Amino acid sequence: MKPLRIDAHQHFWRYRADDYPWIGKGMELLACDRLPGQLHPVLDAEGLHASIAVQARAGREETGFLLDLARADRRIAGVVGWEDLSSPHLAANVAQWGRDKLVGFRHQVQDEADVTAFLEAPAFNAGIKWLQQQGLVYDVLVHARQMAEVQAFCARHDAHWLVLDHLGKPALADFGRSEASFNEWKRQLRALAAMPHVACKLSGLVTEADWLRGLRQKDYDNIALCLDTALEAFGPQRLMFGSDWPVCLLAASYAKVAGVVREWAATRLSAAEQEQLWGTTAVRCYGL
Repeated sequence: MKPLRIDAHQHFWRYRADDYPWIGKGMELLACDRLPGQLHPVLDAEGLHASIAVQARAGREETGFLLDLARADRRIAGVVGWEDLSSPHLAANVAQWGRDKLVGFRHQVQDEADVTAFLEAPAFNAGIKWLQQQGLVYDVLVHARQMAEVQAFCARHDAHWLVLDHLGKPALADFGRSEASFNEWKRQLRALAAMPHVACKLSGLVTEADWLRGLRQKDYDNIALCLDTALEAFGPQRLMFGSDWPVCLLAASYAKVAGVVREWAATRLSAAEQEQLWGTTAVRCYGL
């Protein structure tokens, strides 16, 4: 049997403007329904078998929506949903979802006004501790400028996998103007990678470049530099491919996003290591 090949990070939604305020000017391409039937053909074209659907808005209804899709579609291997992890009723709330497709949770920490205060709140930390005891993954979503603020949080919670989304969202648009921006992101990434329970998704990079002007070869060179840095820091066994579809479409096609990673991996990784990147790591981390 061939190893399962997985897109470890993509989104679905039925679009309503009030639900997705982050879809703003210049992002009209995303202001429509994005559902499994649209994703399947591009998965097939890239030889991918399944995906992990990740929350794109806060609210329990988001988790229910994604789980309903997943239970009706064998190609959605897992759901990273949203839950109020500070709730005193967390265990009961999570129990309502069942565990057939639910593999973890995420919150848009990147949007918090005070990231440190949010991550240090006792009730939230109690929720993460409980989550890890249940074998559920927590996806960490922050910008590069916030990565230093999540180090203590990640160090506290080492009982199960934490997964850094989008390589910590390096500011690719700044790389050409400031070597310091790249060096600081690299330093913070290495600090997180030093924790063996932290894994990383090779996802979301095309939209960290200046996609409004269109991507250029220099942008793809910077993406390759980021991928090299992630490989050096995490090793192949803690990296996984994610497309960030449909958000990636703002900057590049699904085929281009997957092709960039495929071409990079072909020159850096052995066949066995490529299998880890394209599925085995996601299976192991998320318990698929």
